Amino acid sequence: MGATSLCELGLFYAVLTIEPNWSSFFIGESVTFKCDMNEGKDTDWYYQFKKDGREFLSYRSNKDYKLQITSTRNSGEYQCTGSRVSSRDTKISNTVSITVLDKPRATLTAGTTIIPVGGSVTLTCSVQSSDGWKYEWFRRTQRTNEVQISDQQNRDIRVSQGGIYSCRGTRGNPVYYTDISDDVTIEKTFSNKVVVKQQPNWPQIFRGETITLTCEVQEGGETTEWEYEWRGPRTPTQWTHNNDVTFSVSESSSGDYMCKSRRRDDSYSSTEWSEAFTLSGSNKPKAKLRVDNTTVPVGGSVNLTCSVNPSSSSGWKYYWYRDEKSSEALTTQDAVFHSNGQISVSQEGLYRCRGGRGNPVYYTEDSQSVRIGKTAAPEPESASFVTPLIVGLVCGILLILLLLLLCRFKQDSFFTRTRSTNQSSAMNHMIKDEAQHSQHASTLQGDACVYESI
Repeated sequence: MGATSLCELGLFYAVLTIEPNWSSFFIGESVTFKCDMNEGKDTDWYYQFKKDGREFLSYRSNKDYKLQITSTRNSGEYQCTGSRVSSRDTKISNTVSITVLDKPRATLTAGTTIIPVGGSVTLTCSVQSSDGWKYEWFRRTQRTNEVQISDQQNRDIRVSQGGIYSCRGTRGNPVYYTDISDDVTIEKTFSNKVVVKQQPNWPQIFRGETITLTCEVQEGGETTEWEYEWRGPRTPTQWTHNNDVTFSVSESSSGDYMCKSRRRDDSYSSTEWSEAFTLSGSNKPKAKLRVDNTTVPVGGSVNLTCSVNPSSSSGWKYYWYRDEKSSEALTTQDAVFHSNGQISVSQEGLYRCRGGRGNPVYYTEDSQSVRIGKTAAPEPESASFVTPLIVGLVCGILLILLLLLLCRFKQDSFFTRTRSTNQSSAMNHMIKDEAQHSQHASTLQGDACVYESI
């Protein structure tokens, strides 16, 4: 039927519009249909509304109809018809399609969840397949309640503060709210640098040793109370107040270790991850024993030197043992200890050594055993003829002294008798001659005794 025929029949097109003019609606919203005849006054017409070709609202004098959406069955093709009050003229409107969806949930996305030092991150809130939305933003922490971020109705916002963020969409009058989005946790990065340090700080670690890894916050971190998080084969999986982990090195503990820290009063502000600390445990080492001589000289000693391979390892103390079954280490009563893994010994025996370091002490395997011998002392020269000679000389000297004393005694006796003869004139010449003869004989006898003794 052409436009002329429509004019003759009075079927001029009406215009059906909706307010708000959205492509889709959600359960709980409302939509207003407006049927305009574009001719005369609004009161000159009666208005009928149809859905999917069927009347759902009979003729009425009000050109507007507000539909409260209660289910998805409200979706469809809507149309209105105007009938003039004073004649049989009618007008049929265009059709308007509306789609009804279940109540939506806002979707919150973040470009990144880590705020760089001195920077910010962008958060985006959206509602699926619809338009006309404004947005409300919320932030909370584990220690504070949720609060709305004021003056933020945009789809995209930038934040520079750590916390738990969420959003929802709003539109219409009265305001219609979507369900609140899922939470997104944003963390702020501190400028403090953290490093992983190893104690004891040895360049090479062996399997079975006990070590401690410490997460150290630098650049003023000592004035703040921190929590720590670790990444590594043998570390806690949750935040902890302890900044160190202690374990025995094994094959399974080898790998990269990293840590970061955050303030205890702000769970959403943390440092960056530290640089990776690589831990590699080597096989248990064996001590090596060297000697400068295997025989102890008379009255002397030999030097024994103990070392651990590889030479790049450090921190060793050395323990010395004598005899195969001995488990007691040598002491300063058994050897002279030097500071470079060397001792001096003067006793023979089978010696071995091993290295030890750390707390608790980690021991290397024992070195090879080395036998130390001792040189026999030489026998003294024979004294068979020396001793009698000395004894004879001593005896001879004593005899000479004794004879000299005896001769002196006899001489003193002779002089005494001579004085007695001079005083007694009664003694005859015979006695004088005998005295002289006796004196001469005594002298000869004394000389003979001296020569005989010699």
